[in-house]
Amino acid sequence: MKTVFYTLLCSLILLPCTCVSAQNTATKKTPTIEAKIAGMDKKDGYFDFYWDDDAGKIYLEIDRFDEEFLYVNSLAAGLGSNDIGLDRNQLGNTRVVYFDRVGPQVMLRQRNLGYRAISDNPDEVASVRDAFAQSTLAGFKVAAKTGDRVLVDLTPMLLTDAHGVISRLKRNKQGSYKIDASRSAVYLPKTKNFPKNSEFEASITFAGEATGRQLRSVTPTSGAFTLRMHHSFVELPDDNYTPRAFDPRSGYNARSYADYATPIDQPLVKRFIPRHRLEKKDPSAAMSEPVEPIIYYLDRGAPEPVKSALLEGARWWNQAYEAAGYKNAFQVEVLPEGADPMDVRYNVINWVHRSTRGWSYGSSVTDPRTGEIIKGHVLLGSLRVRQDFLLAQGLIKAYGKDGTTPDPRLEEMALARLRQLSAHEVGHTIGLAHNFAASTNNRASVMDYPHPYITLKDGEVDFSQAYAVGIGEWDKQTIKYGYSDFPEGADEAAELQKILAENQAKGLRYISDSDARPQGSSQPDAHLWDNGESPIVEMNRLLALRKHALDNFSEANIPVGMPLSELESVFVPVYLMHRYQVEAVAKMIGGYHYDYGVRGEQVSPRVRPVSIEEQKAATQALLMTLSPSTLGFNGKLSGLIPPPAMGYSRNRELFSTQNGGGFDPLAMAQSAADNTFTFLLHPHRLARIAEQAALGPLGGYPSLEDYLETIRIEVNRNVRKNTTNRFPLELAMMVDKRFVAHLIQLAANKDISERVRSVAFSKLRQMLGPLSNANNLTPIEVHDHYLSVTINQFLTDPRSVEISPAPKLPDGSPIGCGGFH
Repeated sequence: MKTVFYTLLCSLILLPCTCVSAQNTATKKTPTIEAKIAGMDKKDGYFDFYWDDDAGKIYLEIDRFDEEFLYVNSLAAGLGSNDIGLDRNQLGNTRVVYFDRVGPQVMLRQRNLGYRAISDNPDEVASVRDAFAQSTLAGFKVAAKTGDRVLVDLTPMLLTDAHGVISRLKRNKQGSYKIDASRSAVYLPKTKNFPKNSEFEASITFAGEATGRQLRSVTPTSGAFTLRMHHSFVELPDDNYTPRAFDPRSGYNARSYADYATPIDQPLVKRFIPRHRLEKKDPSAAMSEPVEPIIYYLDRGAPEPVKSALLEGARWWNQAYEAAGYKNAFQVEVLPEGADPMDVRYNVINWVHRSTRGWSYGSSVTDPRTGEIIKGHVLLGSLRVRQDFLLAQGLIKAYGKDGTTPDPRLEEMALARLRQLSAHEVGHTIGLAHNFAASTNNRASVMDYPHPYITLKDGEVDFSQAYAVGIGEWDKQTIKYGYSDFPEGADEAAELQKILAENQAKGLRYISDSDARPQGSSQPDAHLWDNGESPIVEMNRLLALRKHALDNFSEANIPVGMPLSELESVFVPVYLMHRYQVEAVAKMIGGYHYDYGVRGEQVSPRVRPVSIEEQKAATQALLMTLSPSTLGFNGKLSGLIPPPAMGYSRNRELFSTQNGGGFDPLAMAQSAADNTFTFLLHPHRLARIAEQAALGPLGGYPSLEDYLETIRIEVNRNVRKNTTNRFPLELAMMVDKRFVAHLIQLAANKDISERVRSVAFSKLRQMLGPLSNANNLTPIEVHDHYLSVTINQFLTDPRSVEISPAPKLPDGSPIGCGGFH
């Protein structure tokens, strides 16, 4: 009875409390914006937002739903490692987004602009929109509302890894990290508001365990490091911009989308070029001021004399805009004091520091709908200027006068390269692609990768033509194509075709990345880091300059007081001076001349093989780089350069060694020889040699068997003719071993042409010599015995032979002989 009584009593007591709680929940209302923001710091602008200092939060006021705008994320403060690729002021993604409210939730959704229907039929537009996935980038809970306006807490979005740092580190095997919210916060100094853009920044701490040397080398404590993420909400441009059609001959990058409303007899994919909006005040005038000029701003952190060189190089582009009929349309100034380089209102040239030298970049914030460039954004690596200084340092007695003051020509050449680099990267931000054929056209474009054109005059090194000055003829034509403002009534398509016809009439060649970069490329007119119309002539010239520099290399190449071991870092670029020209010459072998022609042009044939005579000359030029006379050098150098001094160490700028860490002439010669074989015997090149022989008449182009035999004869001749001098003999035998190693790799490669594999097998069988059982063999007999054993073992059981790689070359691009990508 007591149990029943107490249960009833508790029920009566608790019931009213439960009812009151439910009533309070039902009557609880979302606060008004005015009540929520009381005491907060308001920032008026594109999207009004409020700073809650007590909570450390940013509240965003949203009064425009379903209205598109640009969302751009970027990295304001970086990691400082070129290898990892997380640089200060690095742009991230550009997206067209909009806010969508669903009850108490607000979604930030991204349009899928890769697939569209440009149509007046809303149902057709909707059918395409609904056929492809959209993305929802963030979701928010309404924190306050007044009428149609809502307030959301933006802070969680700002404190995410918007730039993909965690995945980048994992991909580069640098470690496993997570965001530590307790050590992350809004970064107020760079959180600002403007009429057409709202800028937010956050300081993000990543905690975890480093597994890679690169990360550890640039962080004070690798277990926790802090970067800054920047977020921009930007008003989209108005509808008064007209996209310009892309043409593969124009020299521009392409933007594209699939238009499913296109008639069936027209291409589905629409292509247009990226470019800034530029209009003449008077389109009918041959020369007119622009309605609004394009202005770029240089990073205030760039020191002199670098700053002046960068300004001068970037300003060269005004020459091209003048050629297109504009007066003072392209301007470059120093960034105003207090201005934020991440602010989308500024086109910026950033001076970026890294722990190692590396690539520079020209990117942009571009309206994905039209290709209109809203912000040009250049990143220039600060250490590259030192590499040009180093390239020049090895060519002359750089510190020959007093031992401490460098020859002024070193800095002059380095600054000349900076002017060219500034112009090159700005060129990308105004829409232009690389033109790697410009070096064969009398340096017709700054959009090529230039190797310094250093000459010998009367036995003296001349730097006066190292880098070209000013915008090239090709660059002027590309700006005409992209930026000409044609008079009212003009047929734009016809006018653009006239410009392309002018290019052809002027003999301006254009070949870009996809045809110039591959090791096995067939295009002999396009290469990176080369000079001259004839790769063979340039190779011979470079080898002569290289020999002069090696013969005169001495202590005077470094300043007094520097450890002599540091001579090796100056020596490397000299020894590998011909490195990139090797690749340029190789492209002539099995090569084809072609361009990006279209139907209707009166050019025939469009594709033609490099002549037999040129291919034979190219082969001989590359075989010269395998000779002991090229791979060797003055013997005094090996006695001049000691192993790294105390406090110094071997690094990626130096050759890999096989002697325990000292200066290793045989290992570096092996690296250089292997580089030549990589291009001489590239599987794609060999397949084209066989192809050209098959397509031509008998007795025409040499067969693949003949080509490999030419190489074998020359390599073997070098062994047989150097029996009295041991160093050249060692070099020749090393080259012979690498030739066999490459043939074995070809014969074992199941992913290449069977024709190439079969000929490689045949050549190995032909080279198989008798096995010797004699004692007291000569060095050449020992060499022959080793090759015979290796070949016989491979032919008997291909899987039993593992080819040792040659010592790795110092990393190559972006410039010189040791760089990092």
